Amino acid sequence: MNNLIADSESSIRLAIFLGMFLLLAVAEVWFPRRKPAYSKPKRWLSNLTISALNTLVVRISFPIAGVAAAVLAEDRQWGLLNQLPVAPWLNILIFLLLFDLAIYWQHRLFHVVPWLWRFHRMHHTDVDYDLTTGSRFHPFSILISAAIKIALVIVLGASTAAILIAEVVLNVTAMFNHSNLKLPQSMDHKLRKILVTPDMHRIHHSTDNIEHNANFGFNFSWWDRIFGSYIDQPKLAHDTMDIGITGFQDRKSIDIFPLLIQPFKKATP
Repeated sequence: MNNLIADSESSIRLAIFLGMFLLLAVAEVWFPRRKPAYSKPKRWLSNLTISALNTLVVRISFPIAGVAAAVLAEDRQWGLLNQLPVAPWLNILIFLLLFDLAIYWQHRLFHVVPWLWRFHRMHHTDVDYDLTTGSRFHPFSILISAAIKIALVIVLGASTAAILIAEVVLNVTAMFNHSNLKLPQSMDHKLRKILVTPDMHRIHHSTDNIEHNANFGFNFSWWDRIFGSYIDQPKLAHDTMDIGITGFQDRKSIDIFPLLIQPFKKATP
């Protein structure tokens, strides 16, 4: 079973990614939350190229990332969950919760530590906000995230099914909560009790410093409430609030090469 999941991991993740991407891309056209300020094809080319580059960098740097790390942990009985008589479904549930909690605190750490923020900042300097923003991360920050994930898998002893589901959920929700999708207010209110919605996470991409340091959650919305980092609504309306980082709101925040060297640049007033 482990080998079957490991062999099929890439195909499963790619199929779900493409299906969700197409669904949200169409939904953004039909039900847009904001009017784009810049060329969508140019932004999408840069954001998706960087995403593909990140996948390649992780594959080369961490051959045992993701499901492969879970296979290794299971085979050698490493980690807490491999030492306890835990049912498979409970293994998955526990890992999903702890994985998401770890991502929440990793995200907060990336905002607090100056040199980590330099690399994470590239994600926030997207001049618009749509489903491709969720895959726009600097390769160095992705490598750090991959290392943290591998450590978490080995320490907890997550099953192969648990890590595959966690990664698929993360990819899907990252596209969803970064999408330029206008949900009915009643639906947003209900979903937000459990999941991070586009309106909730968009606040985190505000140029306002207070809003920018709130709503860190990626999958489950309750971590922000529990740890006091939740903001319900932005000061300005969602369709008019400023997105991005002040000083990084020109074409250099769109083109691929300037983005890759952006962590080494200071903001232009």
